[in-house]
Amino acid sequence: MLIIAGSFQIDPKTREATLAAAKEMMAETLKEKGCHAYCFSSDLSDPSVMHLFERWESENDLRAHFTTPHMARFQEALAKLAPKVIEIQKYEISSVGPVR
Repeated sequence: MLIIAGSFQIDPKTREATLAAAKEMMAETLKEKGCHAYCFSSDLSDPSVMHLFERWESENDLRAHFTTPHMARFQEALAKLAPKVIEIQKYEISSVGPVR
């Protein structure tokens, strides 16, 4: 299992366009094989910060995700919106269980 998680900063003037691109990306990605979670969210204390959380079954599923048409459209939209990446990391998970 893989987790992709991180945050990036956007220009508040591009917030609506960023959210529109993110909504399309979320909807299409959640249909992909091996995708268990894919979510963009706005930071509650700073509207210029967006968070990303993804959960993938395998590295192969994640690699296939990078080749999809909706990823190409999203990358094109981001190039125009020019967010500042703060941190996005990949985590390999060896076990999963309840917090308590």
